[in-house]
Amino acid sequence: MKTRLVVIGGVAAGATAAARARRIDEHAEITLVERGPYVSYANCGLPYFISRDIDERSRLLLQTPEGFDARYRVKALVDTEAVELDRAGKRVHVRGPWGARWLEYDKLILAQGGNPIMPPLPGSEAQHVFRLWTVPDMDRLHRFIAEHHPKTAVVVGGGFIGLEMAEAFAKRGLQTTIVELLPTVMAVMDRELGVQIAAELATAGVGVVTGVGVKAVHAVEKTVELSDGRRVPAELVLFSVGVRPELTLAKSAGLEIGPSGGLLVDRHLKTSDDSIFAAGDMVEVEHKVSGRRVRVPLAGPANRQGRLAASNALGQKTSYGGALGTSVVKVFEATAAMTGLSERSAREAGFDVGVAVVHKGHHAEYYPGSRELSLKLVYDRQTARLLGAQAFGHAGVDKRIDVLATALHATMTVHDLAELDLAYAPPYSSANDPINLAAFIAQNDLSGFSPLVTAARLKVALASPTPPLVLDVRTPSEYAQGHLAGALHLPVDALRASLQSVPKGRPIVVYCRSGFRGHLALRILKEHGYGEVANLTGGWLSLEAEGGGFEVEPRPSARSV
Repeated sequence: MKTRLVVIGGVAAGATAAARARRIDEHAEITLVERGPYVSYANCGLPYFISRDIDERSRLLLQTPEGFDARYRVKALVDTEAVELDRAGKRVHVRGPWGARWLEYDKLILAQGGNPIMPPLPGSEAQHVFRLWTVPDMDRLHRFIAEHHPKTAVVVGGGFIGLEMAEAFAKRGLQTTIVELLPTVMAVMDRELGVQIAAELATAGVGVVTGVGVKAVHAVEKTVELSDGRRVPAELVLFSVGVRPELTLAKSAGLEIGPSGGLLVDRHLKTSDDSIFAAGDMVEVEHKVSGRRVRVPLAGPANRQGRLAASNALGQKTSYGGALGTSVVKVFEATAAMTGLSERSAREAGFDVGVAVVHKGHHAEYYPGSRELSLKLVYDRQTARLLGAQAFGHAGVDKRIDVLATALHATMTVHDLAELDLAYAPPYSSANDPINLAAFIAQNDLSGFSPLVTAARLKVALASPTPPLVLDVRTPSEYAQGHLAGALHLPVDALRASLQSVPKGRPIVVYCRSGFRGHLALRILKEHGYGEVANLTGGWLSLEAEGGGFEVEPRPSARSV
């Protein structure tokens, strides 16, 4: 008998599952149920239509119901909602423009995704308030901008969509402000990355307000009232404050929900019902590094899960190994990206965390066009295993993060990274790629040859009753432009001749601009009998990126040597 497969949800995971199912079984009866008017569209491309980087709407519509039927013999029911799941009878009650009926299945795949959170704030239902999640959302927003010509916009939320929409509005000529409740934008990344992203936004003319929530939207005044009483002009407001998994149908049918709040599936993407599989934003999966159950609402994992869910639903035994959360976002001319665990999430997961930071040209610095790249490695000090990585810069970011995502998938150590044979020519990289350099720094930290301290840990140490001595080994001109208050200034090239100025018997933290000269100074001190010495990883650049909490003097102090 023909297998009856029903797929509920027709965007990333669902459309992929239906197409994969047909390639596995030419004779199966496959029905795709989508509550919206479109099936298989590029939801990640919606912000770029608003920005006009993509000017043809049709490019976002990857498939139509007619096209799905012609190519895959899949019956796609759009504007159709699944309202009841009868697990015992193996049927789904659906309601569409043609009425309501039951669809019987042998195997069912749930791929219902999630729903954007819209806080129930005063004024949030006003006509100039939007979200961006579907093609109709995009059409409504685009039409509003074209017809009303707003001059100011507030984006509530500084995550992926928030950043993309802030750029889109700025490109459309709107004076735009991002309001983020958390201390930094892109809070999934560590603080110093968020600070760099905010600086890039400011350079592009986008305002950033962090650590403050939204209290109300005032439709008549066209302002957004913040929780601290401030009001920000906003002729257009877009909320992008998170996504909830769509679990109404799953919960009503008694399917098991996991500890992170997503639909629970096993390694075969099977739910607690042997006949029901699930994929995409609604499920929770295992994080490849931490082993914890997490939700990873990203298009890449959703598509892969859809493919595997269809394979397993139709009798193949293919395991899903979990997700790394590898992600990238464009911030005007810059790029921010990450993979695996951030430093914060690695500490929360119980790892003995090490951190190595480099700020280096994305290709050979003597070759024209080199742009500085910030790269942060997070590793386990006990095993040297790579735990995660983050990067920010104007070129070469995605390349490095993809290499490091591959390394994470292969459970490589920083020692493995140090030996990576990466492609080199001056227009593309350096003889020692930033990845290699960051791994060298991590190795030196682990061996004790050149111990590291992060800017965040230095901030804590300086506020303690017994702060370390801070040694600034930059040039006099660098020192004059700004330095840590109370820092002893000894340029690295003058350090050997001035060692009598550096007291022994006290912990010392050395810093330069980016870390290399600090490493040289640390080795000089170690070789002359200084015991507890650490280098500020990433140097002054990382200290600036950490943002706030440091007492900085703008001019040389009397202690300069």
